[in-house]
Amino acid sequence: MTTTNPYAVTEQSLGLPSAAELESIANQLFGGAEPVQAQTPETTESITPVEPVISSAPELQAVPESSYGSYSDFDWEHPFADAVTQAVAPAPSYTPQVQSKEQAAESDRRIDVATSHREGDVVTSKTTSERPTSRNDSIRIGSKTLAQIRDDFPILSEKINGNPLVWLDNGATTQRPQAVIDRLSYYYQHENSNVHRGAHALAARSTDAYEAARDTVRDFIGAGSSDEIIFVRGTTEAINLVANAYVKPTLQPGDEIIVSILEHHANIVPWQLIAQKTGAVIKVIPCDETGQLILSEYEKLFTKNTKFVAVTHVSNVLGTVTPVEELIAIAHRHGVRILIDGAQSVAHIPVNVRALDADFFVFSGHKIFAPTGIGVVYGKRELLEAAEPYHGGGNMIADVTFERTIYNGAPNKFEAGTGSIADAVGLGAALNYLSEIGMPCIYRWEHELLQYAMKEMKQIKGLTLIGTALNKASVLSFKLDGYSDEEVGKRLDSYGIAVRTGHHCAQPVLRHFGYEGSVRPTLALYNSPDDIDALVKVLRTFA
Repeated sequence: MTTTNPYAVTEQSLGLPSAAELESIANQLFGGAEPVQAQTPETTESITPVEPVISSAPELQAVPESSYGSYSDFDWEHPFADAVTQAVAPAPSYTPQVQSKEQAAESDRRIDVATSHREGDVVTSKTTSERPTSRNDSIRIGSKTLAQIRDDFPILSEKINGNPLVWLDNGATTQRPQAVIDRLSYYYQHENSNVHRGAHALAARSTDAYEAARDTVRDFIGAGSSDEIIFVRGTTEAINLVANAYVKPTLQPGDEIIVSILEHHANIVPWQLIAQKTGAVIKVIPCDETGQLILSEYEKLFTKNTKFVAVTHVSNVLGTVTPVEELIAIAHRHGVRILIDGAQSVAHIPVNVRALDADFFVFSGHKIFAPTGIGVVYGKRELLEAAEPYHGGGNMIADVTFERTIYNGAPNKFEAGTGSIADAVGLGAALNYLSEIGMPCIYRWEHELLQYAMKEMKQIKGLTLIGTALNKASVLSFKLDGYSDEEVGKRLDSYGIAVRTGHHCAQPVLRHFGYEGSVRPTLALYNSPDDIDALVKVLRTFA
């Protein structure tokens, strides 16, 4: 791939730092501090630390040109305008063995439905539980090697208690690549302004960057229009927006909302709140012993009073990938609209909302390598136009008198006040980063790593994995006999291994399986076989 340096044309006129200067700044920020050393527990063999490698600050990701024209009369030369992004032909080097024809066929079928394949994407169609090659520079994930991907994330150079950081808390939040960090820094140095109405150059720059990020989200999830993309603070606000702006006004006493047993509290509590206010009833889709939803029982829940369905794409506790194509099709067959919670899926599974025919799809930026404080609602245009405003204020109005207010159309109708502009720009940079690597390739790599981790963890005495559905994403919740979740988490942390413990804001599904909490390692594209080996090595000390 050949990408024109975004600084090449304008660095002198805009006073931008050169790539060499950025590299020097990055090394000053990240290269000088020695990690704090701490005594590791005597009960465990030492894990040999790996010297951190500080990556050079890469060139900034190109921001796509917006298609809506300028929001200001000022003409300015955008520093990314000459950047040319060409299609990358990923070439994964791993070729694992097929477990079964049925599993491979099912996996391929779901990928075909969930993604719009781009020319040049190369993915494998095989899975294995064997350990991938030990050299990160020999593992190719799309356009990059695993070693290159890890170098893109500065925080992975950190040491915790004298050991290299092993970040296995990706289900709670992901780390940020240098491209996102650089894009945020550039925004605040050269583009910072409120958007849409300012009569000055910085307002035009900020608006261009903000709306370009919206276009990037549209392309990443396969939406038909940027007007179908609403920026919010995160998945929680996204679900609350749909619940209050679209669903609540339609409800009468006795109407029904369907959710599943697998839901995060953020996809339960908002529906409870509007049910309490409207007299609606909540019904729950059950799951089987593996943690997969039972479609036959789901179908039985529909009546003439069913008004809406809200269901997760991937369980944040079990890792179950729900059959969203079937869930959506069944809802539509009954004339019911449906929301898909993509918080735990969009960073791991290729998503195309039009191919899925999703009515609403929501996710958070911080779980997909973007800043905190930004999230997305995708909604079909006709549904957003029919929905009422959720918040009132500036930016979402066309005209206001004391007698009445005329609202803007979507998406502005739902973006009252000053939003998280810089964080939206950072989200765009994160999605560009993932698109360059290739989401189908990321999916294949994480699936292979998950299979290897499950195989190794099943061999640990007293360890029980929670959630064993055939179609499963990068979540490895478990219990360890004789030890509390907190004890396990603290010992792992003493070796620099970060996992989540507790109920994970999903108490109903944990209680369904007889637990009040679990230990939850979760994977992302930058995790390596060495990370799994480090996790397993410490867990074996409990046996």
